[in-house]
Amino acid sequence: MGDVVKSTLRAVTEALQIPTIIILLLLIAITIFLLGSILVEVFADRRHLKASIPKVIDDIQGMGASQLQMYFKKCPLLNRQKKALGELITRDNLPDNSREALARQLLYNEQEHYDKRTKFSEVIAKIAPMFGLLGTLIPLGPGLIALGQGDTKTLSESLLIAFDTTVAGLISGAVAFVITAIRNRWYEKYMVGLETIMECILDVQDLRGKKNADQ
Repeated sequence: MGDVVKSTLRAVTEALQIPTIIILLLLIAITIFLLGSILVEVFADRRHLKASIPKVIDDIQGMGASQLQMYFKKCPLLNRQKKALGELITRDNLPDNSREALARQLLYNEQEHYDKRTKFSEVIAKIAPMFGLLGTLIPLGPGLIALGQGDTKTLSESLLIAFDTTVAGLISGAVAFVITAIRNRWYEKYMVGLETIMECILDVQDLRGKKNADQ
């Protein structure tokens, strides 16, 4: 009975070797795609981000809705930031509480968008080393058996698979981890800047509305 259980377990483990290698190859392909996507993000979007938040705040003081729209169309911010700010600016006729609620919703939408972008690479960073470890341990069983039988050819093949899968898993995980860290830093800066500008727009529009009411 014990031999049957051991044989079954060994058969199941060996059957997982090919799927593990396939998954590792897929993770490598995804990692290459992530590298490409972050390069595209740098050259297609981030190169336009040259605005100084303190300067933007100084520039928009006293502006009306139409002036703010024209200003942010030319302002060197991210396209997503401009779109979110435009949605807030065009609703200057709403009550103060409603505009603040809208600003919170817009910020939440942006945060959700960036969280989705970082979540993918974060998952890869966690699971790639796990599959690398699986790919390392699975072929060691046949390798140890071959060692006991003096079959050096099978042993060397098993060790080669073990080393290759370890390297593949570690490289994929490390690259995905670095990409996640870089994007988290970028997106945190984006969100802080966007929130700061939105708060200033609310203050500017509120102050302008009070002046118009007094007149």
